[in-house]
Amino acid sequence: MADSAQPFWEETYRSGAATFSAEPNGTLKEFERLLGKEAGVLDVGCGEGQNCLYLARQGWTDIDAFDLSAYGIERVRRCCEEEKLNVNAFTADLREFQFARSYDLIMSFGTLHFVSREDWRAFISRAKEHTRPGGIHIMQIFTDTVPASPDIAEFAIGLAKDGELLELYADWEILQFKSYTFEDEHPGVPKHLHASNKLAARKK
Repeated sequence: MADSAQPFWEETYRSGAATFSAEPNGTLKEFERLLGKEAGVLDVGCGEGQNCLYLARQGWTDIDAFDLSAYGIERVRRCCEEEKLNVNAFTADLREFQFARSYDLIMSFGTLHFVSREDWRAFISRAKEHTRPGGIHIMQIFTDTVPASPDIAEFAIGLAKDGELLELYADWEILQFKSYTFEDEHPGVPKHLHASNKLAARKK
């Protein structure tokens, strides 16, 4: 992610205001049934933690979650403390993240495009290597089908080509792939459009 300025979510993370939806991603809810609650999970760019916290609230016990934002991680840890949830949340940069173990579920929503295409493609390669057979990836990334909106344009340096994510998982079982455009809105930011690819795939 660019270092010259702070993205809007850093201020809302810091203030405690709601930044993104508190609800877990619908694709996660759709495919969580394919894995047991003892499965090892990695949430990449977890932000405020709506997805990792959701799994923890469902009784999942082996969850690692990281984000570049210390403020986001503070919020995740605070929720875990208040609700007695088991999430190992820590700050990390996905460009430098080194896998110390393998996982059954690796997920990333709205994060990969904030590093260069070279960096996120390299991360996916490492993530695939550190996924157990039968494990699942759920990945969502913004594409260049629609220009990056003004609120993130400075930071969205790695927009994917439409279908690029699908090509990277050609050797896996594709459970779902979606290419779509959606309208978004954040506190203090007018409504805007994003183009996105979302993929769920299972390691053979």
